[in-house]
Amino acid sequence: MNRSAMHTSLVSAPKPCRKPSLSTREVEVLRAWVLADSKQAAASSLFITSATVNTHITRIRGKYADAGRPATTKAALLARAIQDGVINLNDV
Repeated sequence: MNRSAMHTSLVSAPKPCRKPSLSTREVEVLRAWVLADSKQAAASSLFITSATVNTHITRIRGKYADAGRPATTKAALLARAIQDGVINLNDV
């Protein structure tokens, strides 16, 4: 195998990022939570409980994990939201 062919076989094309299908409400909760200081603050702004915020965030994380793009921390979830256009850097 020549050097060029070997290099080509070792370098794989990047996998396309799969964007999870988030509901309108999941996007609202994600945005509120990322931009708030706490789940309670996000909950208050949306007139829901912090347990409901937690449920939505858990489901959102599951959808990202299913898409092959896990986000186990708030910072990672913020990064995914920015990558997917859910949140604009100017909003943060």
